[in-house]
Amino acid sequence: MTEDFQAAVAAVGTLTKDPGPQVKLALYALYKQATQGDVQGKRPGMLDFVGRSKYDAWAALAGTTTEQAEADYLAKVAELQAAEGA
Repeated sequence: MTEDFQAAVAAVGTLTKDPGPQVKLALYALYKQATQGDVQGKRPGMLDFVGRSKYDAWAALAGTTTEQAEADYLAKVAELQAAEGA
């Protein structure tokens, strides 16, 4: 994990505007891919809507390298920070 990535993770907690559920899900998936690699374990059951959504978002990034996931996460956070400044 690079210092820039760690700083971006910390910066997400300081955002004043709620980026919305889809962006949060994308950030979650990128974070998991960058820190743990491809999704592991069984897909949550049909009634676990949140768990299933998280699993599916992460699974969609299968094959993405750690470096690329970190870069995408950094870009997304920079975009959110720019939107807050606008």
